[in-house]
Amino acid sequence: MDARQTDKSKLPSRHVTEGPERAPHRSYLYAMGLTTEQIHQPLVGVASCWNEAAPCNISLMRQAQAVKKGVAAAHGTPREFCTITVTDGIAMGHSGMRASLPSREVIADSVELTIRGHSYDALVGLAGCDKSLPGMMMAMVRLNVPSIFIYGGSILPGSFRGRPVTVQDLFEAVGKVAVGDMSLDDLDELERVACPSAGACGAQFTANTMATVSEAIGLALPYSAGAPAPYEIRDQFCAAAGEKVMELIAKNIRPRDIVTRKALENAAATVAASGGSTNAALHLPAIAHECGIEFTLFDVAEIFRKTPYIADLKPGGRYVAKDMFEVGGIPLLMKTLLDHGYLHGDCLTVTGRTIAENLAKVAWNPDQDVVRPADQPITVTGGVVGLKGNLAPEGAIVKVAGMPAEKQVFTGPARVFDGEEACFEAVQNRTYKPGDVLVIRYEGPKGGPGMREMLSTTAALYGQGMGDKVALITDGRFSGATRGFCVGHVGPEAAIGGPIGLLRDGDIITLDAIKGTLDVALSDAELAQRRTEWTPRGNAATSGYLWKYAQTVGPAVNGAVTHPGGAKETQTYADI
Repeated sequence: MDARQTDKSKLPSRHVTEGPERAPHRSYLYAMGLTTEQIHQPLVGVASCWNEAAPCNISLMRQAQAVKKGVAAAHGTPREFCTITVTDGIAMGHSGMRASLPSREVIADSVELTIRGHSYDALVGLAGCDKSLPGMMMAMVRLNVPSIFIYGGSILPGSFRGRPVTVQDLFEAVGKVAVGDMSLDDLDELERVACPSAGACGAQFTANTMATVSEAIGLALPYSAGAPAPYEIRDQFCAAAGEKVMELIAKNIRPRDIVTRKALENAAATVAASGGSTNAALHLPAIAHECGIEFTLFDVAEIFRKTPYIADLKPGGRYVAKDMFEVGGIPLLMKTLLDHGYLHGDCLTVTGRTIAENLAKVAWNPDQDVVRPADQPITVTGGVVGLKGNLAPEGAIVKVAGMPAEKQVFTGPARVFDGEEACFEAVQNRTYKPGDVLVIRYEGPKGGPGMREMLSTTAALYGQGMGDKVALITDGRFSGATRGFCVGHVGPEAAIGGPIGLLRDGDIITLDAIKGTLDVALSDAELAQRRTEWTPRGNAATSGYLWKYAQTVGPAVNGAVTHPGGAKETQTYADI
């Protein structure tokens, strides 16, 4: 797009760059070294979640520079800015995890406010951590300006005494140390080699799950989400995204043209096929909400139910994201799903072409075993299952990727804990029994507040060799790295009087991932009686952001969202 031919009469940046009355505004742009030509070109926000909190974010600023070069090459004017990230790996296992899910909303809100306040015409967003990926995509569909998503890329696997390792091995090593199966010296050696490079956790945990979603939903360029962070090819993808977003401005292709009901179904299918994180059942409804589309946990679970699990990825399988990229990437996974009827091929993408057109030249790679053909799956149903019953009237979610069918039904007595710390202490002290159903409650969106993940507890159980001998349920979340029979997102949550808040030690709970049920052996009358005896439980969030979050956040079934969403809009930002 040639700036001299740009018609800005319908672009948001006209409010800050065009006409005599905008001379004061232009003076600020001149102060930053922009030329007259650059000022009158489309202004493209280049937003990244760069920070020094964790390796998943550390390469984003470098990649943002490549995006800016691409924008400039296509006669746009890039304007770089950063937003926050809360990194789950560092927030895990303590009160810092309460900041994780709320950070998704802060990211979306801050990107929205920056774009609105400065009247940018388009957005290229770079993200690397679990909540920053959906947060950035939520901002894109909320603003509805032409947008492209860029994943910062995964970390490379570490090597410990000749075998590949990830951070998951470290969390599980904590449990091994507790039972004497690993020495402190070995733990020290492992922690120094498990994370050898920049990038997000390397297996199909939440970050790589949502990266897979970014391509499947159509907001990312093909192959761009699979390349590991240290690979130089990432800069080529970033430059291409900068150029392509200018084409989207010219063609007026917007995120809500791309993120449709069918596109959301495509995204859910790739999560199931890759054995992805249960957190996708929280983030996909939230992205849909921004568009004004109703797409709840149950809608996600229905796609999971009928999609085969075909990618042999950790934590349930053998490989990491780097391995899948090197044998064909996310397009290889999507191609076999499309060929066997599990994807909608007519969905538009940021290439300006449809999914089917993007995948038309993708050839099957027979010399690999990372991804199986969709008609020869690892299991015939997806790696994540939705549950419902008298213990979860609003639903719950469990990841069963890599779990044999005989392990997908569990009945046992409840051991009830108010908060993760109490449960983790019991696990560390081994004061639980095989066959128990460990219940961690008051960790929901409102009750935590913040809906913490529970990887420290589940990993410690695996480290003790008890991962398949107990079950866990929570109104909070489980990490994408979690293995075992771990049920999250139980709703309604305990803080608002949901059935999980009424449980007592010894109540018999049955979890059935085959039938999709989660029940406690209590009559409706008994539950009603207990509800009359229940009183609300306070938490420490009596001021600050977590207090504000608790006042507005909705239930997990709808994505734990904090505002009315696209359905209530009368005008999108893109149309100001």
